[in-house]
Amino acid sequence: MQVSNVIKSEIDSLIDMGAAILQKASRADSRFEGDDLAEVSSWVTRLGQLLRKLYGEKSQHYENFNRAISTEGFYLIHSNWYGHISQVQGIALTVKHDIKNDLLTSIKGLLQAEIFADFLEIGEHLLSEGYKDAAAVTIGAVLEDGLRELCKKNNIDIAKPNGAPLTIEPLNTELAKHEVYSKLVQKQVTSWAHIRNKAAHGQYDEYDKPQVEMMLLFVQGFAEQHLSQTT
Repeated sequence: MQVSNVIKSEIDSLIDMGAAILQKASRADSRFEGDDLAEVSSWVTRLGQLLRKLYGEKSQHYENFNRAISTEGFYLIHSNWYGHISQVQGIALTVKHDIKNDLLTSIKGLLQAEIFADFLEIGEHLLSEGYKDAAAVTIGAVLEDGLRELCKKNNIDIAKPNGAPLTIEPLNTELAKHEVYSKLVQKQVTSWAHIRNKAAHGQYDEYDKPQVEMMLLFVQGFAEQHLSQTT
């Protein structure tokens, strides 16, 4: 089955975060403290949550993850002690491999309303930690997958004639055309899609944290009104 863009965006974000942590660790003259340590904790928590949802707590991936984070002195990270961090990053890379090679055929319900809510919580957490750009990408991915689910529910094509998937704005246009929601909602979706696209393309100075906070509020309301009816 096709894995949602929410999941893809999350694992890409975690891999980038892990790479940054490894780079810092390789150069650290002393143990991680403060913000650096908080970043590691957030990274580990998010990856663990994702592994539980994708594979379950009895899976090999989750067992490997638990073994790695159970390393004695896990958080005493410095340039001479970060091999265990590489192990966790390796697990994240394995998840990306599984997704890329369509090996997650046993996953069910990835696009249910409660899953959307979980990833919106991740977006909210990212915002609270000051990661407005990662939050914008995550929240935008939730919105795009929600539009795709609404299209499927209403028998609206989600792919072009050549099989390529429709992106957020064509999906939005089709949903409004079929009166799944109003033209006003269509315009609102368009405006928030612009922020998601700017974040995805590295145009970070073209929007600010308050705008991403408003985007989160909109998508939370949109999910409650529309996505809870797709299950």
